[in-house]
Amino acid sequence: MISSAPQTDTVHVIGGGLAGSEAAWQVANAGVRVVLHEMRPLRMTEAHRTEGLAELVCSNSFRSDDAANNAVGLLHAEMRRLGSLIMRCADANQVPAGGALAVDRDGFSAAVTRALHDHPLIEVDRAEIAGLPPAEWGNVIVATGPLTSAPLADAIRQLTDENALAFFDAIAPIVHKDSIDMSVAWFQSRYDKVGPGGTGADYINCPMTKEQYDGFVAALLAGEKVDFKDWETNTPYFDGCLPVEVMAERGPETLRHGPMKPVGLTNPHNPTVKAYAIVQLRQDNKLGTLYNIVGFQTKLHYGAQQRVFRTIPGLENAEFARLGGLHRNTFLNSPKLLDGQLRLRAQPRLRFAGQMTGCEGYVESASIGLIAGLYAAANARAQSLEPPPVTTALGSLLGHITGGHIETSEAGTRSFQPMNINFGLFQPLASLPTKKADGTRLRGNEKTVAKKQALSARAMADLDRWIADHLRVAAAA
Repeated sequence: MISSAPQTDTVHVIGGGLAGSEAAWQVANAGVRVVLHEMRPLRMTEAHRTEGLAELVCSNSFRSDDAANNAVGLLHAEMRRLGSLIMRCADANQVPAGGALAVDRDGFSAAVTRALHDHPLIEVDRAEIAGLPPAEWGNVIVATGPLTSAPLADAIRQLTDENALAFFDAIAPIVHKDSIDMSVAWFQSRYDKVGPGGTGADYINCPMTKEQYDGFVAALLAGEKVDFKDWETNTPYFDGCLPVEVMAERGPETLRHGPMKPVGLTNPHNPTVKAYAIVQLRQDNKLGTLYNIVGFQTKLHYGAQQRVFRTIPGLENAEFARLGGLHRNTFLNSPKLLDGQLRLRAQPRLRFAGQMTGCEGYVESASIGLIAGLYAAANARAQSLEPPPVTTALGSLLGHITGGHIETSEAGTRSFQPMNINFGLFQPLASLPTKKADGTRLRGNEKTVAKKQALSARAMADLDRWIADHLRVAAAA
């Protein structure tokens, strides 16, 4: 007798962004067939401009690559240990960025696209899934990101009877390097920090006097902004990606303590004078011909962007490869709607991954795609998989999303907010380090540094144990 039960031996991944690409890769590498559904170029979004898989639509930075002292750097290391395609392609297409891991966005997307197309167990289907997936798809990962198409978003909303959380996200402009006046600007990383593939002089810096800074802030505040549609008027911003003019609205000195802080930098053109504020640009492609203005996400109209940003010393004649923009992001109330394995409680055949789940950032999105892929692969093989330890970056982020860090009575509240990985999500250490290796006592900031390093060391040890106890056993079976 032929069973009418949903088929789980093939995993369907909807969405070819970072999370969907990583999920498909993990499933296929576990020996399970995958169909990756991506609607571009048949249907584009407000923010994408290519049909490439894992296209980066905002910054080209994966942020800090310091695994010993930074939570996102630790997440990088954990993903590499788990065979992440996203991290492999990022490493292969890195561009200098001080202590950060930044990538040539076109080279990165091309590498991910090529790897997925070349995998024998992955089929890429260029078609929109307009509504809920067919009922016979019994093992589905929805990784459509914050720009989920309206028909699918509406279907999910009806299924859950839950309003999604919506946030605005903004895109920074990109400048042609040869249009930057290097008699005013200079190359230097903050504190001369050398990062992956970098030299310690990886950013272009544009200095401002107090008068120039005050004029720039005034121009930002006066510039014409994108009008909101009626349905957008009550949508808040995500604090990790505020438009530069919104930061300026929070106070005249806000930018000087944010993306325009003048610390750790010395102007070789005028070394005795300290700049009042500094605008930084970071390399955006491998050729080094394009640079994005760091922290300058914006909702200014295109004309206002060109006028205002050309008041920055060194950018008076800037030619823009891409101007900034604004798009609306949508997130689920995941602690209420998803179980511990990212499955929708209302329909467990649907598993969610990426920014839709309430993580913020490229790396975080890809990491949740990674664990969703591992869960889906285990499901396809009729196996179970223990969650990664809560002491790891991956486990901590998963706990934030699924409510593992929230008391049961609070798991359904509306206080859930999208979040980047940070050490505040980690299970505390049993005891805090108090002494250095030489036996002397830790003082001041040394305690904070030692705590982060201890959290990172514990995370990597626990991750290795989890891989040996669960993933290697599953692979052998």
